[in-house]
Amino acid sequence: MLWLRFNLGFLCGLLVLSHCPLRAAVPLATPTWNQVAIAPMQTSIYVGSVSLTSGLFVRHGSAIATTYEAKVRPWFFWGETGVINISIPELDLARLAQGESINFTGSATNHKNKLRSVTGRAQPIDATTGKIKVRIKADGVELIFNSTYRFSLNPTRPPS
Repeated sequence: MLWLRFNLGFLCGLLVLSHCPLRAAVPLATPTWNQVAIAPMQTSIYVGSVSLTSGLFVRHGSAIATTYEAKVRPWFFWGETGVINISIPELDLARLAQGESINFTGSATNHKNKLRSVTGRAQPIDATTGKIKVRIKADGVELIFNSTYRFSLNPTRPPS
């Protein structure tokens, strides 16, 4: 009798599990956006501040890229312009589209050809907007910026 109860319980458990969708079995949808706008950012440094503005990031496969301008106050001569590239694998893009936070890495090259490392975290608020934290290492100093982002679709260029 005990054996029969165990087998019936086991079979009932299998039936319940067979009707539960498995997270890994559901394919993640690839987002359709191909542009990202990031609001201007600012952070404090010792006796001053750094403001960072970027152009519209354009998606090329698993990377997004744009130009940037950093202004340092009151030391204007420390300001720079350059290009920033961020790598975001397709799986992370899909996770972001489903409302999960992601980490990202990248690099920036300024107008003097100096390399800057870039890391960050994107935290979605809804399907097209969210918060972003960006860390840029420049000449031994880590600058931390907080801002917001917004995805959009350029209708003249299909997503890659």
